[in-house]
Amino acid sequence: MDHAFYPFVDNTPQDAGERDEKSPESSQDGSSDSQGDLGAVRYPARIAIYDDAAAAPRVVVIEPTDIRSYLEEITATVNRLAHEQGSQIPFTVIREIVENFIHAYFIAPTITILDEGNTLRFSDQGPGIQEKDLAMEYGTTSATEEMKHYIRGVGSGLPYVQQYMTDKGGSLTIEDNISGGTVVTISTRPKEDAERCAAPGKAAGAVPQTAQPQMSQGYGQVPYPSQQAPGGYPQPYMPGYQQYYQPVQPQVQQGFYPQQGYPQPTYRQQAPMPASAPAATPAPLAAPAPEQQPPAWTAELGRINLSDRSQTILEYLSAHEMVGPTELVRTYGRSAPTWSRELANMVQMGILKKVGQKYYLTQLGQNFV
Repeated sequence: MDHAFYPFVDNTPQDAGERDEKSPESSQDGSSDSQGDLGAVRYPARIAIYDDAAAAPRVVVIEPTDIRSYLEEITATVNRLAHEQGSQIPFTVIREIVENFIHAYFIAPTITILDEGNTLRFSDQGPGIQEKDLAMEYGTTSATEEMKHYIRGVGSGLPYVQQYMTDKGGSLTIEDNISGGTVVTISTRPKEDAERCAAPGKAAGAVPQTAQPQMSQGYGQVPYPSQQAPGGYPQPYMPGYQQYYQPVQPQVQQGFYPQQGYPQPTYRQQAPMPASAPAATPAPLAAPAPEQQPPAWTAELGRINLSDRSQTILEYLSAHEMVGPTELVRTYGRSAPTWSRELANMVQMGILKKVGQKYYLTQLGQNFV
């Protein structure tokens, strides 16, 4: 393959071709499965693309081949499929994560493309990463001399990707796989949004809409329509009760006229008496003013345990308005990914807020300074 893909790595060792030419029968004795002997690639890589949450993912299989071609084809295919979905993750970042499959001896590599290509998950069933924090430090590596024929092997891959994604407002997480191995997730979104996007088709920040119960009318509002009673006087309408109106009949005084032929006296009919108007509803008493509650963040003060690095960051912010990984490296040493990870943790705790590429104290954080 072209050396431009791995510009800092020497050519494939002379014995690599001999290992790749081993027959399948020679590998069935388990010798090539032993961790520590890289051997030839024996497992296909599977790439799952979630186009629609209502459908199963498309799966693209990369068949085993020689190590260089295998790494190149996985990287190029993942990059193409992710960008077809709208990914903003660059090729070089994808390549750095794909190269880490060599540390798993290429055992069951799986790549999952989520969130329109902006969340990528790389998993394997290799030996796993015991010291995950240490793996994020520049210069720490588990690459053997044999692996260094195919990758740089200087402990720069994961720290570089973590620094790049953090600077762009994204995230990188490392977790254990279900039955052994490692799961690395990179996303253009912060960790919390990336976790929500891990469910296929669920957009970040989406809040489920719940049906709101119908509340009864309160005081001061027109509760129910009124019905017009005979005589022009409105009567209050009570739900659940049928309204009955009994008009007042005119009363005629009865006389004693036993003989027929005499005209009956006529009397003026009295107008029906209007029904009494409903009594006015008394105005409700004013509700007592609620007691002044302390801000919600004060309850968090007693539950936050700060690490030594977090206290160092607070010490710096006690004398400065803002801070970033560069300032912390210049003042206290260590690596930029270490400080970036600590700053991100303090944002999750609500102590800091990120504006652009710098971090500022929140109202909660000001109580620690």
